Amino acid sequence: MSSGPVTTVDGVALRGVVSAVPGPAIPNARFEDRFCAEAVAEVAKMTGVEARHWVKEGQTAADLCFDAASRLLTALDWAPESVDALIFVTQTPDQRMPAGALLLHGRLGLPVECAAFDVGLGCSGYTYGLWLAAIMVQSGRKRVLLCAGDTISPLLGPDDRGTVMLFGDAGTATAIEADPTAKPMRFVLRSDGKGAGAIVVTGGGFRAPGEMERLEMAGPEVFAFTLRAVPAMVTDVLAGDDPASIDAYAFHQANRFIIQNLIRKLKLAPEAAPVNIDRFGNTSMSSIPLLMTTDLSARLTSEPTRLVAAGFGVGLSWGAALLDLEPLAVAETIAA
Repeated sequence: MSSGPVTTVDGVALRGVVSAVPGPAIPNARFEDRFCAEAVAEVAKMTGVEARHWVKEGQTAADLCFDAASRLLTALDWAPESVDALIFVTQTPDQRMPAGALLLHGRLGLPVECAAFDVGLGCSGYTYGLWLAAIMVQSGRKRVLLCAGDTISPLLGPDDRGTVMLFGDAGTATAIEADPTAKPMRFVLRSDGKGAGAIVVTGGGFRAPGEMERLEMAGPEVFAFTLRAVPAMVTDVLAGDDPASIDAYAFHQANRFIIQNLIRKLKLAPEAAPVNIDRFGNTSMSSIPLLMTTDLSARLTSEPTRLVAAGFGVGLSWGAALLDLEPLAVAETIAA
């Protein structure tokens, strides 16, 4: 993949992150009656997933993001009326209209001056959302709430072991604020719609109304794309900086094998790229903030951290952000 433009945004700070996961965890043993123990072990060995969290009937990504955002506002002591933009990144909205961001806007009690809109991206959605939030702050907004979450579990074919054992559900909220002393954020964003067929949900849209919605994924194609595109993207967002100057790499938790190969190709120390897919599965765009509120939480809340966040997948779409973070006021995971 050829190099492309790098966007730098000044005067924007990330203040805190909260993730919400539905409980309890569903262990791999739950699938042994359906597939047999040997098949379950084989999938787990390749993906690295040992457990995941799925929503109960009637619980949605917006519900998870509402819980996360409510906790985040409380932890930061941000009054709802102080938030002047809300971005909701999701592929699994409550309904077709109105936008899920507007439903969240009403539930959170945000002011009428607060802009609210949805972004329909998947695995890259968190990095794209951060970029949008940063651009909005740079253009004059003071506080932006970035909600990002998906509930993929209702879209999984019960007999498709390649997907039903891989995906988990989660919702997150991230607080972005204007701060003239903040170090610049750096972004690289890429798209390739010619690869759109690699990960799709069939049915449910206006092209095929009435058809059952099911997630379908071409695993080998996605794997090849990731190893071709992501290392180049990370190199570009570093913009000549020493990879060793980065304290942590938060890769989208696609599967353990992919992450191990990215670590190898980029010549990173394994401890610099934590993995939590074993406990949560692939949670779409939620996986990066969920990594920040689990394995990276202690560091992010106690000391300055240079963080590269890299999302990649459905679209095909991929994006990276280099963030020089001061200690966060909150980085925690709650049960929803």
